[in-house]
Amino acid sequence: MNKVLFAASECVPFIKTGGLADVCGALPKEFDKTYWDIRVVLPFYSCIPEKFRNECEYITNFYMGTGNYIPSKYVGIFRYKLDGITYYFIDNQEYFNCTVPYGDIRRDIERFTFFDKAVLSMLKQIDFRPDIIHCHDWQTGLIPVYLRTEFQADMFYWGIKSIMTIHNLKFQGIWDKKTMMGLTGFPAHLFTPDKLEFNKDANMLKGGLVYADYVTTVSDTYAGEIQTPYYGEGLDGLLRARHFDMQGIVNGIDYSVYDPATDPKIYVNYNAETFRKKKALNKEKLQKDLGLAVDKKKFMIGLISRLTDQKGLDLINYVIDRIVDDYTQLVVIGTGDPQYENMFRHYAWKYPDRISANICYSDDLAHKLYASADAFLMPSRFEPCGLTQLISFRYGTVPIVRATGGLKDTVEPYNEFEHIGDGFSFTNYNGEEMLGIINYAKHIYFDFKKDWNKMVDRGMANDYSWKSSKKRYEDLYNYLIG
Repeated sequence: MNKVLFAASECVPFIKTGGLADVCGALPKEFDKTYWDIRVVLPFYSCIPEKFRNECEYITNFYMGTGNYIPSKYVGIFRYKLDGITYYFIDNQEYFNCTVPYGDIRRDIERFTFFDKAVLSMLKQIDFRPDIIHCHDWQTGLIPVYLRTEFQADMFYWGIKSIMTIHNLKFQGIWDKKTMMGLTGFPAHLFTPDKLEFNKDANMLKGGLVYADYVTTVSDTYAGEIQTPYYGEGLDGLLRARHFDMQGIVNGIDYSVYDPATDPKIYVNYNAETFRKKKALNKEKLQKDLGLAVDKKKFMIGLISRLTDQKGLDLINYVIDRIVDDYTQLVVIGTGDPQYENMFRHYAWKYPDRISANICYSDDLAHKLYASADAFLMPSRFEPCGLTQLISFRYGTVPIVRATGGLKDTVEPYNEFEHIGDGFSFTNYNGEEMLGIINYAKHIYFDFKKDWNKMVDRGMANDYSWKSSKKRYEDLYNYLIG
C-alpha cells in the first residue's frame, strides 16, 4: 500500500478561497483505495463549518517549538473521515482562530511556519509514515526544508519524498531573514541565495522548490511560462535549473458536483441532448432574478473571478461600453480589489438592464450562471490552470479566454473553416484584441447558431474530470517511490 499525505492550507468542503481547495478536495478521492492510502492535513481553523468541527475526533496533543519566536506551543491533532479519505487537522487557537484563512501576511507566515513543522511532528504521534508528502503552494513550502534538515536526525523520516505543487507562483511567503530565522529555527547557512534567500529576504515557497524531490504545477503551458522572466516572479532561474524535475499536470473538476443533468442549484436541469431547448430557460430565470432585461435571445457573458489585476479586468474596463451593446448582457460574480468592485458597480448602475454586478461569492449563484450564460470571459494576464473554463464546458457555456497557462492548454480555438474548436481565444494582452474576439463570438452565436451549438456539443463532450490527471499523478508517485 503506497501512502501519500497531502498538506494544504485549504480543502473543500472544509475551507475554500480558490481552486487550490477544489484540487485538494477532489484529487485524493480519485485514487484506487486498494493500492493507495491518501490522507490530507489542514489547519483546524475556527471558521470551518460547525457541522465538521463538531464531528472531528480528538486524537492527541503535544507541545512543539520552531525558532526563538515560536517557543513551546500546543499542537492538537483531530481526525475526520469523509468519502473514504482521512483528514487530519492541526489545532492551535492562537494561530487558527480566525474568520478567514488568510489575512495579515506577517501573521500568516508565522502560523504556516508553525503548521509546516507540526505536520512533520504529527506523523510519529499518529503512527503514519507516508512515502510522499505532497505540498501545495507557499503555505506548505517549509515542509520539504524541515524534512531535509532538522528531521533527518530521526530515522523515521529517512526516505520520505516530497513534492511541491505551485498553484500560483505570484504568492510566495516572503519576509525578512532575521524574522524568518527566529520563526523557523533554521541556521544562518540556509538563508543563502541557493536556498531560502530571495532579494535579501527569505522566501518560503523558494525553500520548498529547492528542497522538494519534485516540482509540479497545474498546466503544461504554465510550467514552461514560469521558467521565463515575464511569468517567473523572480524564481525563473531556479525553475529553469529544476526543469528536469518538473512537470505541469492540468487540474480536473469534480464531475459529480458540476453536472447540469443533476445539479440541484440550477433552475432547469439539462444535458448534451437537451441543452438547445432547456439552457435558455435558465437564462430567462436568471435575468428575472438579477433584474436584467428578460430575453432569451440576448448574448449573456458570465464572469466569475477574484477581482484582481491578474484576471485581465483592466482590459474589460477599457472596452466594457462596447461589449454591452443592445444585444449583450454581462453578469459578474466575485470580490477583490475595491477599484474593480467599484468599477463593476458603476457599470451596473450605468447599464442596469445589461450588467449585473454581484460583489460577493455565492456558490449557488455561480452554478446558476454557469447554466445560464452563453459564454464565459477569462482574459487573464496569467492563469496557472483555471477551473472556470472547465466548468463552463460541462454546462455548455463557451469560454472566451486569453491564450495563457492552463487556458491555452484546455481551450481549443474555434475554426469556422475546419469546424473544430470548443471556445475562442486571443493572444496579446490587449483590450482591442479581446473585444475583437468577443465580437467574433457574437457573430457566430447570432449568425451561425448551428455552428455555435456544435461547438457547445464538443465542449460538453470534453473530459476534464480527474481521471487523466490522476493517472499522471499516479505515475509521478510511483516514479518517486521507486
